[in-house]
Amino acid sequence: PRTSISRHADAAHTGKEAARERREQRRREVTLLRALPYEPHQRWWDRLEPRAVAVVTGANRGIGFEAARQLALHGLHVVLTSRDAAKGQDAAERIRGEAPDEACVSVEWRQLDVADAASVEAFATWALETHGGIHVLVNNAGVNFNKGPDNSVEFAEQVIETNYYGTKRMIDAMIPLMKPSPYGARIVNVSSRLGRVNGRRNRIGDASLRDQLLNDDCLSEQLIDEMIKKFLEQVRQGTWSSDQWPQMYTDYSVLKLAVNAYTRLMSRRLSDRPDGQKIYMNCFCPGWVKTAMTGWEGNISAEEGADTGVWLALLPCEQGTNGKFFAERREISF
Repeated sequence: PRTSISRHADAAHTGKEAARERREQRRREVTLLRALPYEPHQRWWDRLEPRAVAVVTGANRGIGFEAARQLALHGLHVVLTSRDAAKGQDAAERIRGEAPDEACVSVEWRQLDVADAASVEAFATWALETHGGIHVLVNNAGVNFNKGPDNSVEFAEQVIETNYYGTKRMIDAMIPLMKPSPYGARIVNVSSRLGRVNGRRNRIGDASLRDQLLNDDCLSEQLIDEMIKKFLEQVRQGTWSSDQWPQMYTDYSVLKLAVNAYTRLMSRRLSDRPDGQKIYMNCFCPGWVKTAMTGWEGNISAEEGADTGVWLALLPCEQGTNGKFFAERREISF
């Protein structure tokens, strides 16, 4: 007779298959949605003079490159940033060179290292002097040193400095530069489902901290930063354990949990800005994308991965959504 263990295994397999089929179905739906052009009345960015400015960080390759390319093709002026000058300039040239003849793409490259406060400050000064401010910020710059089954925390400090503190640094520097407009400015943070508070296998062990992170009344910058500090201290001392912290890509998952929480916190702070000065901030999970960061192991293209971020950046203002987490153009839970 079949054991209950084998029945559970079958049920789990069937559940996984069903989930995979649902994901595939949604991918097909989003592919169709992406083929639909924006209607003239939805294209709020066309009504801005001079052209709407979008900044995309870490945009020389992967999801950042695709976000920059798609925003440029939609008609925004894109400032494509990267640490490496040659790679960034090549990326901007590629977008210009590969655009259809009828597309009037406008893209420029600018050096930016989000892990370096002086670099962020210099970029903000340049953006203000050159463009008088910006309308869209896509925080994509990031690093990850684990591939496949690896789960080393050897580079945890660097990963968190770039991906979390770099994102915070850019948000702080760009909020004062967000141009007033009746359509609202947009900040989109690239995140991951790996950073969900109550992931089945991938979550922090402290149930009380999980509750605090999900409770708007308890959520604070101090709470997020103390969680990061505690994790990094345990990493330095060699005392961290996977029953207390996420089991997969631990350092990356912790920082994405922080990015998600910070998105919610900042969107609340921004929510009472008057009409004409609205800033909508959201985050999204691009999925497991075939990029250098995943060692090309992902199951979707960078073009698909960037889609939800571009969609959030361009949402018509009557759908202005704030402080939410998305994947495949749908809201998901934190």
